[in-house]
Amino acid sequence: MSISVPIVVVLGVAVIIALRYLGLRLWQAIVCALFGFLLAATAVAPEVRNVLRGLLELITNR
Repeated sequence: MSISVPIVVVLGVAVIIALRYLGLRLWQAIVCALFGFLLAATAVAPEVRNVLRGLLELITNR
């Protein structure tokens, strides 16, 4: 599964909305981004990828 640019843009917009309206602080967003980056390098990454693929298929009804 490759993450396409539109998904990254949607998630980026979600972070911006959380920063502006939900009280998410910048340092919290940075910590979450670093966690995601480091999580991608672990043995759990394939399972996370499978869960994301399943959610995307559920949303797009494939």
